[in-house]
Amino acid sequence: MWYIADARPDAELYVGLRRGVTRAEFERNLKDGSVADCFHRVRVKSGDAMYLPSGRVHAIGAGIVIFEIQQNSDTTFRVFDWNRPGLDGKPRELHLEQSLKCIDFDDFEPGLMEGELLSGKDGGIERRSLLKDPLFSVAVMKCLRGESLEIRGATAEIIGVLQGRLAVVHRGEEIRLAPGQFCLKPAGVERVTLNFRPPVSFLQIRPG
Repeated sequence: MWYIADARPDAELYVGLRRGVTRAEFERNLKDGSVADCFHRVRVKSGDAMYLPSGRVHAIGAGIVIFEIQQNSDTTFRVFDWNRPGLDGKPRELHLEQSLKCIDFDDFEPGLMEGELLSGKDGGIERRSLLKDPLFSVAVMKCLRGESLEIRGATAEIIGVLQGRLAVVHRGEEIRLAPGQFCLKPAGVERVTLNFRPPVSFLQIRPG
């Protein structure tokens, strides 16, 4: 999935296909360099999130900073490269055969993730679940009051700071994080404390 950390006013994602686009049309547009016309475009702003299941063709538009959360994978199939040269002045390698086998041609015009509010602001902390997948879960935590928060659990967990600054403290050791920085709490560490000055918001990423 993608979490939009920042975006300029006209920023867009390209995700899935425009409704009614067929595989034959997609392949014709690939040949004449206009396949981007087949992609569904979604206007985005800071705080939006998009789910990217297997088979969903996707690309990031200009003016966007994203956090990408995914299962372990080092495979990328490039079906189109916007008719631009690479750093060496030559077109980058495309993977047309593999891509056409992988793309879900029934995936039309997906929407942004809405999430679910799990806890309100009464205690100074708002927790919103964005995704609960068999492989991982993602929530947005907003700390509006207080100075610390304890994170417990016998599973690995990733903290990714969106706004403000915080310190992850364990047994007297401290790791300070600014927006865009991440920290992994190993499964063998059952408890850490987050120290901060509100407001602070961060992504909380756990195994599914």
